[in-house]
Amino acid sequence: MSVRVRFAPSPTGEVHIGNIRTAIYNWLFARHERGKFLLRIEDTDRERSTPEAVRAVLDAMNWLGLDYDEEPLYQSTRLAAHVQAAERLLQTGHAYKEDKGGTGQGECVVFRMPGTDVAYHDEVKGDLRKEAKDMKDFVIVRSDGTPVFHLANVVDDIEMGITHILRGDDHVENTYRHIALYRALEAAVPHYAHLPMIVNAQGKPYSKRDGAAFVGDFKEQGYLPDVLFNFLSLLGWSPGGDREVLTREEMVALFDLARINSAPARMDMEKLLWMNGEYIRAQSPETFARHCRAVLEQRGLWGAMCGSLADYGPGIEPEVYFRRVLALMQVRVKRYPDLADQAPYFFTEDYPCDAKAMRKRLGKPGVPEAVRLLRERYAGADPLTAAEAEQALRETADAAGLGAGALIHAVRVAVSGSSQGPGLFEMLDVLGGKRVAARMARTLSQLEKEGT
Repeated sequence: MSVRVRFAPSPTGEVHIGNIRTAIYNWLFARHERGKFLLRIEDTDRERSTPEAVRAVLDAMNWLGLDYDEEPLYQSTRLAAHVQAAERLLQTGHAYKEDKGGTGQGECVVFRMPGTDVAYHDEVKGDLRKEAKDMKDFVIVRSDGTPVFHLANVVDDIEMGITHILRGDDHVENTYRHIALYRALEAAVPHYAHLPMIVNAQGKPYSKRDGAAFVGDFKEQGYLPDVLFNFLSLLGWSPGGDREVLTREEMVALFDLARINSAPARMDMEKLLWMNGEYIRAQSPETFARHCRAVLEQRGLWGAMCGSLADYGPGIEPEVYFRRVLALMQVRVKRYPDLADQAPYFFTEDYPCDAKAMRKRLGKPGVPEAVRLLRERYAGADPLTAAEAEQALRETADAAGLGAGALIHAVRVAVSGSSQGPGLFEMLDVLGGKRVAARMARTLSQLEKEGT
């Protein structure tokens, strides 16, 4: 049997990660089985299924690399087929008409449940059964002539030749009804696999209240598409061997419905952030530079950087300087915006200053005087290499009777406004002796003003 699966979103707004996780599992299963991954847009909600909502679905799939194998099927074009199926069910006695509201304003079409238990094997949850007494007849066409989800879903899956249906476990109860519809329409019942719910730390369904919940949120926050794909694939499925960072090719080769866990999967944002950092570290310098430059340009820091470099003398090439900064920061950045958030001092003179760290590191006896002496040595070094910066600092610390650590922390705050960052001496090397000395002088002057 050639596998045919589908992703069938209802485009009514932004794309939730639970829905796109379903798409990922269907895509992985299709690619693993060398089958077909299809897309059906269930756009029958006339008010909410706007062109913008449809575009959000397509954009999310494109960003994540979820390519489909045939032209998308738009459910809104299938009304006649749905109504025709309802007429067939009426003719065979599997459905009847009824004025459900008792208003006399029109009859709806009601599907007649078979009156027997319905059982099926779920590829994730195992054997499931529902007794006949717990299943009531249900509406399949409203009194206004529009088909209900249950009928449209089954009829379209039959038309598309779907062999396996992978969807969220909130559809488990619907499946009993759908199996009865398949049988009444004399169609082969597909295999079902109901995927575990994504939950928050409290075990409740993960939503916008818990943080980023839509594909667009993660894209805007600097997460890589391959990372989100990798991360979501592990929310319910295990490749075995405690592996977490995988290529798409590895995921396709390893994907197996038998390894999907039926228990709810917890959304771990710390793990996602860690994984994003791992992917960024593995990027080529060119790729990392391209994305980081886009962030700097968006925030106006690229121009500020070029202007700052020009202030400290001609001949400093912005692109060369930028690559030197990135060489220090690529191992520290977990999202592209982190570069601007964590190290603005590389790009502008108007960077924030941690006043508490400034008082703590520069308020100790003898430290301001040592910083002043060290500033004079740095001002005369052009260029200032990491080795020279370290030697000068250690010699100055020894002469002042200070531990090198005390002076290292003080200089870091004095030139960056922050108590954290890459290796100090490498940072000073990149910033350059003139700029380092100027910042140290500015900081000392500020401390003197605050002391008066």
